[in-house]
Amino acid sequence: MEINGPKQAMIKWHAHCILLALLVYLFTGHRASGQSLNHPYVSKVWVSDNGDGTYRNPVLYADYSDPDAIRVGDDYYMTASSFNCMPGLPILHSKDLVNWEIIGHALKKQIPQNIYDSPQHGKGVWAPSIRFHKGEYYIYYPDPDYGIFVVRAKDIRGPWSDPALVLKGKGIIDPCPLWDNYGKTYLVTAWAASRAGVNSLLTVYRLNKAGTKVTDEGKHVFDGHDNQKTVEGPKLYKRNGYYYIFAPAGGVATGWQLVLRSKNVYGPYEKRIVMDQGSTNVNGPHQGAWVETAKGGSWFLHFQDKGAYGRILHLEPMKWVDNWPVIGMDKNKTGKGEPVLTFKKPGVDKHYPVTTPQESDEFNSDSLGLQWQWQANPMINWYALMRGTGYLRLFAYPQRDTLANLWETPNLLLQKFPAPNFSVITKLKYTVEWDAWQGKKAGVIIMGNDYAYIAISKDENGYFLSEVTCKNAASNTPESIVVQKRLTGPSVFLKVNVIAPDALCHFSYSEDGKNFTAIGNPFTARQDLWTGAKIGVFCTGGKNTRIGGYADFDWFRVEMAD
Repeated sequence: MEINGPKQAMIKWHAHCILLALLVYLFTGHRASGQSLNHPYVSKVWVSDNGDGTYRNPVLYADYSDPDAIRVGDDYYMTASSFNCMPGLPILHSKDLVNWEIIGHALKKQIPQNIYDSPQHGKGVWAPSIRFHKGEYYIYYPDPDYGIFVVRAKDIRGPWSDPALVLKGKGIIDPCPLWDNYGKTYLVTAWAASRAGVNSLLTVYRLNKAGTKVTDEGKHVFDGHDNQKTVEGPKLYKRNGYYYIFAPAGGVATGWQLVLRSKNVYGPYEKRIVMDQGSTNVNGPHQGAWVETAKGGSWFLHFQDKGAYGRILHLEPMKWVDNWPVIGMDKNKTGKGEPVLTFKKPGVDKHYPVTTPQESDEFNSDSLGLQWQWQANPMINWYALMRGTGYLRLFAYPQRDTLANLWETPNLLLQKFPAPNFSVITKLKYTVEWDAWQGKKAGVIIMGNDYAYIAISKDENGYFLSEVTCKNAASNTPESIVVQKRLTGPSVFLKVNVIAPDALCHFSYSEDGKNFTAIGNPFTARQDLWTGAKIGVFCTGGKNTRIGGYADFDWFRVEMAD
């Protein structure tokens, strides 16, 4: 039966409404804030893709330490160290090795949970490796205090398995597996002197076929004590009958990229330095991953240590000469390259849109954006994101009585610095319940070994704003109040500008969202233990004070610095 006229129009109108409602639900309930199904997030402060078929380094001006990456079909996936920050083991996706987005995390909580429910700065997830084998994704990661773990998933977006202990021990780090074409499976590791009492050694173990357990005592295959000190971060590959171990040596800030090769997995290994800083200002260059495109091109991802900005991600062209890799630009034709500043993008089948990791968050979803991490295993009662409210509510969760500062406070919601120069603006409304205001506060924080924040609080005279700093926070140093300013009400806009090269932070505030007033003194951000500084929001409760109170953050926006 054919329907015409007003009835047909009504049916179309209802169908349109249903489709619109479905799209709204998908956008607000199932996508990270700032990103839609058809419009990937694009940073306002750092984009590597030049838009003309070339890119600039770093491809990510953010702290993706110890990166490892793979290609599966036409998709590239990368993970990196996450240390004590949760969720951990970030999963990033790219179509061209230049444009990346965060698509998930492989680790929701760290074990032993009773340990990592409290901040453990510099501990936890060290350099991981990611592999795809027989339809399954594997990520091996070391916890230097407990051993080597593996998590697995059929779908890169999860769910991921709980961590399984592959090799128990202290100081065993930087694992990478290899499923050999002869049916054997191996695992290469390095050693951390702080736990094992020795370093500069690389060791190969046998794994069971499932890749879940080490089956022997291991054998050292390379000793770097003579001229390759602090060799670490090994990645094990096989090509043209050679076993290759890509491994940095010489230290994070001053070292070089070493490659070993042998016809036998246990050696003896020849060695060659295939990339160093050369004439560039890219110090390190350190630890990463060899990736091949579908067309057979070779590329190398690695990091550069930039202090408060963390360990930022570079992409280098790579070629093979006489079965040796040459990474970067080999200006002198010696077989040793140096990092490139700009280069032609990897050859892929088609053009892909500019995409960057998420930064801003409008808090319009019922889940946090994937850029956010806590300082420890998260608890659901720290915050609430209710559909339809349009804000993030952080509760004034009480601190332990023994804490002198925020170093061991788990409920700081933080993300990486995204660029050399940037600003962050957020709008919040602060509420104190039962008039129990003592010691409670909420605001924006720059977190590291030194930290600073601006926060709104209340006392018997009303609301006020404070700039607070803390030097050498790991030493339990008390905070220092720099300045305090009275506010007319509970709502305030908070802003911080971060300026290169020293990550100098300038705080300001506004009560109308238009006219901002500087507050306090500039603060120089400082890195955390093995990580860069982070920026984020918080709401904490006082000690020995009645519970109650919260801060509603309307949005968190990363913009160009003033």
